[in-house]
Amino acid sequence: METVILAVVIAVVVIGALGGLVIGSRRKKPLPPAPPTTPDITAPPAEPHIGDEAEIPHDEERRTIEEVDLPGGSAAPVVVEEPEPVVEAPAIEIPEPTAGRLVRLRARLSRSQNALGKGLLTLLSREHLDEDTWEEIEDTLLTADVGVQPTQELVERLRERVKVLGTRTPDGLRTLLREELLQLLVPEFDRTVKTDSNLDTPGIVMVVGVNGTGKTTTTGKLARVLVADGKNVVLGAADTFRAAAADQLQTWGERVGARTVRGPEGGDPASIAFDAVKEGIEEGADVVLIDTAGRLHTKTGLMDELGKVKRVVEKHAPLDEVLLVLDATTGQNGLVQARVFAEVVDITGIVLTKLDGTAKGGIVIAVQRELGVPVKLVGLGEGADDLAPFEPEAFVDALIGE
Repeated sequence: METVILAVVIAVVVIGALGGLVIGSRRKKPLPPAPPTTPDITAPPAEPHIGDEAEIPHDEERRTIEEVDLPGGSAAPVVVEEPEPVVEAPAIEIPEPTAGRLVRLRARLSRSQNALGKGLLTLLSREHLDEDTWEEIEDTLLTADVGVQPTQELVERLRERVKVLGTRTPDGLRTLLREELLQLLVPEFDRTVKTDSNLDTPGIVMVVGVNGTGKTTTTGKLARVLVADGKNVVLGAADTFRAAAADQLQTWGERVGARTVRGPEGGDPASIAFDAVKEGIEEGADVVLIDTAGRLHTKTGLMDELGKVKRVVEKHAPLDEVLLVLDATTGQNGLVQARVFAEVVDITGIVLTKLDGTAKGGIVIAVQRELGVPVKLVGLGEGADDLAPFEPEAFVDALIGE
């Protein structure tokens, strides 16, 4: 019996040992590789191991010396924001007084115009004043844009006086020519620019003219003349069709402290003119200058709109002055422009620009004869103070030399 029990125990031990060997051999087999997985971008980065900081990744840009913290400089640099530059308003200019600029401008006018006077004096000084000489005198005057009718009148009077008086000396001939030219310029014309209203409203001046004559520039220069005379001026930028016309006029106004009333580009010119006069009345201004669009005299609709501007403005107060700006270098074409504008608005005065740039100063005589209104202002250069009152005596002296 004991022998059987011992045999059973031995068998159990042997079986258990064999089972352990089999299990151990199975555990030593390598496991299959795990399938690749997508890294979790939300997981925090692994802690660096020792020596990782010394390894520079090949795909990382090298840091510049400005980006590397120096020893003891662990604190982040303090960024100081620079204050925005302060835009200062342009300094107000003090225009040159009207009287002071005339002496300087006379010399400039003389340089451009005395060729006509010298030519006439040379012809009149000939020993024999025959028909050919008088025809040359007539041609000289026509070339200078004096006009046909005024030229004929001047030649006839000169012939009669030379014949009657028998004047042959240079001084005598210069005196005769001066008197006759002055008579053609109608010295009795009132050439004052009307800027004083008879009502409790500002004086209202409207400036008209064809594109390219210097109309907006003339309006700005006129503002300088008025400010120099102590006037408080408001500008109305009613030229809404030419790009940057309002900006140009506003720049002129800012230089002398004159306020500019303007509207959107392409807006209604009559509305802007109306607002300018309204604000001029509210502010107690002395003068309101209205710069209108440069109307092409061949465009009937645009000319009609110019008449509308005039009518709308007169709902506040009557116009005191309507100035027509003409380019003296355009010659007889300027007379065509003057004639058409005069049919739309009642022109009260003429401004001749670029008179220093032409030897055809006779346009002064011709345009006055055409419209029956005086030349009141002349432009004699591109400077800000190169607009001056027209003086017939100074003009004639410039023509023939003093």
